Amino acid sequence: MSQTKQFVFPFASLDDEATWIPEGDGKWSRPLRFLDADRGWVELMRLRPGVKLGPHRHTGEVHAYNIEGQRRLCTGELVGPGDYVHESAGSVDWWEAVGDRPLIVLVVVMGAVEYLGPHGVVERRITTADRREDYRRWCRTSGTESRTLVES
Repeated sequence: MSQTKQFVFPFASLDDEATWIPEGDGKWSRPLRFLDADRGWVELMRLRPGVKLGPHRHTGEVHAYNIEGQRRLCTGELVGPGDYVHESAGSVDWWEAVGDRPLIVLVVVMGAVEYLGPHGVVERRITTADRREDYRRWCRTSGTESRTLVES
């Protein structure tokens, strides 16, 4: 019989600004887990209303559960609190935070995310290793103790 491994991430209020990593104008993340073998990551993502994630492709599937706020998908659909979105590997989409409240989404990203420019050219590729290094860099620069978020 194998022993079950569990990982408990201590509760931090969603309003605790110190726990959010700035990623650009109006975008923050809070990493929860980095999956081994560069398989993906789990994080909370927060966007200020009006912020748009441009066209991007997922090399693996994505699971996204809206916690707060709303987002409009490229299909025009509105996704609000309690709504779940699944994106298949290879899907290309864009979406934006809408409404008057910040958007907070729990995302499980498998594989990499490729941000696309004109004519579908990959301008930026984000992998698990990139997300892990972003987290380590933020811990160093903010004086925050790095937690063991890597799957083992």
